[in-house]
Amino acid sequence: MHPPLFNPSKLLLIAGPCALESSDIAHEVAATLHQIQNQNEKNLQIIFKASFDKANRTHINNPRGIGLEQGLEILDDIRSTHQLPVLTDIHLPEQAARVAPICDVIQIPAFLCRQTDLLAAAAQSNRTVNVKKGQFLSPTDMQFVVEKLKTLHAVEIWQTERGTSFGYGNLVVDMRTFPILKENACPVIFDATHSLQMPGLGIGYTSGDRRYVEPLAKAALAAGAQGIFVETHPNPAKALSDQATQIPLKNFHALIECCLNLWQYLNKPQKQC
Repeated sequence: MHPPLFNPSKLLLIAGPCALESSDIAHEVAATLHQIQNQNEKNLQIIFKASFDKANRTHINNPRGIGLEQGLEILDDIRSTHQLPVLTDIHLPEQAARVAPICDVIQIPAFLCRQTDLLAAAAQSNRTVNVKKGQFLSPTDMQFVVEKLKTLHAVEIWQTERGTSFGYGNLVVDMRTFPILKENACPVIFDATHSLQMPGLGIGYTSGDRRYVEPLAKAALAAGAQGIFVETHPNPAKALSDQATQIPLKNFHALIECCLNLWQYLNKPQKQC
């Protein structure tokens, strides 16, 4: 059986480029993550993430990525070269069995979080399942998603908050979400980059505002999040997707240091009154 990945004594960090664009970009990001991991091995656990297919692009002509076969080859190479667990998302039930031999974590996209057949395939993969809370769900609704995965015998379940629809073209993060999700007895992660998307505000693409990644990540940790999810790219302006929200790779280390310092403060032993 696949052993649990989550370690409550460490800050969980899921990070990487939004999409698998090329082997070179993936390895450049993974090398930075590997360096950060080695420098903070006692307090930080990093999972490399990237998507082989962006199946829910706004416009029919928007590029989707390099595909399953080449994507899995790159993820397998990242895993062995940089000694990092890897995560990718699936959109079809039949993809779970293909992804499971290579990826340590299978992610369910927010738009698909209630798709029972997809959840069943991920649960039966013998891999950790990270399910993103749909933008259309309240935090209390996630209990039923988690119940499905538990009933289907998932070996490990993570829950990721990625913002809630707030009118047209915006998302909002309700900080009550984190203690509510914790009631499901599964680790709770905050997606600090997708939560700052502005769906539909770009013409044929999703806009966003990366300026608020750090304050929202810190607020989520203070509210009880046990991990953070941050997308990063060497040159976000030229990224295949999520250009407005990915963190420039040159700024990534400083951001994670700030978050890790806060997490360490919040998790230090408290004096008894």
